Amino acid sequence: MGIVSDDTSRGGVVALVGNPRPGSRTLVVAQRLAAGVAGLLNGAADPVTTLDLAEIAGQLLVQEGPDADRYRAVVASAAVAVIATPVYKASYTGLLKAFVDRYPAGALRGVLAVPVVVSASPAHSFVGEHLLRPLLVELGATVPVPSFAVVEGQLDDLQNRVDGWLEQNGEVLSRLALRADAVGVR
Repeated sequence: MGIVSDDTSRGGVVALVGNPRPGSRTLVVAQRLAAGVAGLLNGAADPVTTLDLAEIAGQLLVQEGPDADRYRAVVASAAVAVIATPVYKASYTGLLKAFVDRYPAGALRGVLAVPVVVSASPAHSFVGEHLLRPLLVELGATVPVPSFAVVEGQLDDLQNRVDGWLEQNGEVLSRLALRADAVGVR
């Protein structure tokens, strides 16, 4: 799948997936939420850019990684970045960590980020708020809304979960994205 849209200048919505399995359920969750966010921001006129880190895993731990560098640029230019990970060992994946370690501190300044976690147990829903949010803030992203956490058993009702989250948080994201566009942040 890789990059669906390679246009880094438009500042649209990006879904970044840190699951080591290509085409994962985490990818489906991230795409669904990102599509909902894009619909709020621009009526879904622009496609969501999807980045599946499993497809470039071999480039994340080497110095020269042209696809990894391109992914970094796409995320850094996003208006909204939906950053998704499954929960492994009560944390985000090493794959996601290897990717974000390629950024210097503050590199995501101007990006609105939405942490997303997919877990087997509701007990691991804390990962989005207590581990992924601070990581994104360290990189300079603004994380103005609660993370989107879904348990594997809720995936059959995913669209209703996404719609509910957007109903509660979409207005904040929309206002901030419009404000960022108005002042030329990015």
